[in-house]
Amino acid sequence: MRELSLVRVLQGVLAALMIVFSVNAALAQDRPRIVTVNQALHFLAERLLEDTAEVVFPVPEGVDPSFWRPSIADISMIQSADMILLNGAGFASWIDRVSLPRSRIVNTSAAIEDAFIVTESITHSHGDGGEHSHEGIASYTWLDPMLAIAQAEAIAAAVVARDLATGEDVEARLTELRSDLTELDAMAQDALSGLEGVTMIATHPRYQYFARRYSLSIASLEWDAGAMPSEDDLSDLERLSTELDARILIWEAQPPREAIELAETLGLQSVVFEPGASKGSPDGLFAAYRQAVSSLSEAASENAD
Repeated sequence: MRELSLVRVLQGVLAALMIVFSVNAALAQDRPRIVTVNQALHFLAERLLEDTAEVVFPVPEGVDPSFWRPSIADISMIQSADMILLNGAGFASWIDRVSLPRSRIVNTSAAIEDAFIVTESITHSHGDGGEHSHEGIASYTWLDPMLAIAQAEAIAAAVVARDLATGEDVEARLTELRSDLTELDAMAQDALSGLEGVTMIATHPRYQYFARRYSLSIASLEWDAGAMPSEDDLSDLERLSTELDARILIWEAQPPREAIELAETLGLQSVVFEPGASKGSPDGLFAAYRQAVSSLSEAASENAD
């Protein structure tokens, strides 16, 4: 009898779990799915939509989303999404090789094209992705908080126009997000004022919009994110730092400790600034931005002493 009672209890628990699973699955299917091409857009979309939509950034951790190559399964998932948020400005080369439903595409930077920064054409190899080119347009637009506001506004308008979320709710969240980005910009303006006339070097050309917004001088190298620089890389760094009298080196991702020590021997103070395109800081885009701005400000103060 006890065994029979135990079996019935287990059956009841299993049935309850199946009901919960079915309900959760149904709710997930009822929510619209929105795919983004980088982590920054994922952050903005989640702030605007919260739990009213499933926001997906499909690029695996540790992979540069600019040059990601989606699998057939990835492409199928993206094509079936209710909305696909593109960054524009040439970001994400894979979109030119994949057929995407035009009616579901939103170019979040379409309204700010007159603010794009034209770059020189530089072709080089990048990890296992083969050769590629940073050609034509700087693409990390969101590193200027004012441009990020414009991209958030484009997302908000699109989700409301397509009835993927309630206009009143989205507008309230947009107001809050706009306020947070404006506050972030004011903080950066104040903190970075001491960097006027200070030349910095970045390990990758990501920071053009950031530099323009805050009147900074940032020269760029072509290093893989977070990788140990080669002897040739270090020679290029030494030459450039001497030429520019640079004292600060911006890393796109946390490098090995040895790399930081080698930079120190060249008189360079290291600052890590994750630009928010890849899956990175668990604290989100704003936290990484504030930390980088604070570290740059401290580095400037130390070099002024």
